Amino acid sequence: MHFFYAHRSERGRLLKEQILLLIELQEITLEIDNLTAGRVDLPQKISRLGEELESIERELNENEQRVEMLKADHKAKETALKNNIESARKAKGRLLEVKTNKEYEAILKELDSIHEKNGAVEDEIIQMLEAIDRAGENSQVKNGEAAGRRSTCKAERQKLQKELSSIGSEHETMMKKMDMVRSKTKAGVLKKFDIIKNRKGARAVVPVWKAVCSGCHMNIPPQMYNELQRNDKLMLCPHCERIIYWEDRNADA
Repeated sequence: MHFFYAHRSERGRLLKEQILLLIELQEITLEIDNLTAGRVDLPQKISRLGEELESIERELNENEQRVEMLKADHKAKETALKNNIESARKAKGRLLEVKTNKEYEAILKELDSIHEKNGAVEDEIIQMLEAIDRAGENSQVKNGEAAGRRSTCKAERQKLQKELSSIGSEHETMMKKMDMVRSKTKAGVLKKFDIIKNRKGARAVVPVWKAVCSGCHMNIPPQMYNELQRNDKLMLCPHCERIIYWEDRNADA
């Protein structure tokens, strides 16, 4: 009888070692999957940030161009006003040279037209100066917001680029670690793990506590739960068919 219990105890110890190896292998596999996904996701995120930075730069340039265009229009109006004033001065000078009433009336009419144009141009200049002030203030606010977004994007892109550059070495390290753990795992146990993982995804090994499988959240039959606690053999959940092990959470408390 003593030999029987000693033998069962040894089997339990060996099985526990295999379960711990499978749990470690599962964690390594999850990490490798994350790294592999990162190789796809990170370049896409970096590309999107690059596109956002380009959009921000375009926005900044458009803000500057908008103000510059208003200033150029204002300058053109100022030039037109000066030309009209010069035309009015010359017209007034011609008044001294006219010899007929008809010529005199024509010049007066020309002066009235010039003054009318000048009034309209002066109004436009005033409106344009107000528009330049508003555009300048608006541009300053938008430039500040854009500069903040640009700084955030650049910092985030640098962070992602750093993560991407480190993935290669991390992946190689995890692959070596996985090979080491697999070499310690029994071939039959490993084969069962691989089959279940391929069928169920990342979580092929799950704990059971209070007769509930954490993989499918279904109740384990009482007799099976008792056997699981004895830790005599590798067992599968009757519902989700994952490898299960008893997790004594009272021992961790």
